[in-house]
Amino acid sequence: MTRIILPLFIVAATAGCSTLSDRFGMDASQSEPAAASAPTKAPAEAATATAPAAATPPAASPITTGGSSAEALDTTTAAEREAASRAPASIGAALGTTVVSLGSATEPGLWLKTPLVDAEQPGRVTNPATGKSAAVTLIPLEGPATAGSRMSLPALRLIGASLTDLTTVEVSTEG
Repeated sequence: MTRIILPLFIVAATAGCSTLSDRFGMDASQSEPAAASAPTKAPAEAATATAPAAATPPAASPITTGGSSAEALDTTTAAEREAASRAPASIGAALGTTVVSLGSATEPGLWLKTPLVDAEQPGRVTNPATGKSAAVTLIPLEGPATAGSRMSLPALRLIGASLTDLTTVEVSTEG
């Protein structure tokens, strides 16, 4: 059981790390002075080094450059989001509840990788805390039915779930 919970905790704990610098009011230019990361030069070499070369700012981190926000990574269209959040015509079979964490943020689409299904099929996830639901593709994930699941970034946003927390959702087949 700890082999399942520990990785889920690590994923949830590190999911928001790219925004830590924003939370603490730092930007890439404040991360570390260039002189501190440069190897120590001999006194003769240090005297010939120019000041502008020593003050060159470090290259921007790929995490702090564009494309790191949830909106930038959400590649679904407004029409796809509207269709997925529309109420189902008929209610499918309830498969159970599962704890979800953010799956690969770069994998497009509305999906849930879960051990609650044996074959890929259309389904619906509902966040009981918000009452919001979304039509998703249910993708089989190896493990016991009590294991956690991974959900796409657009699906998590549609049901109003936190991208960094573990959220319990209700899973059903699409009717």
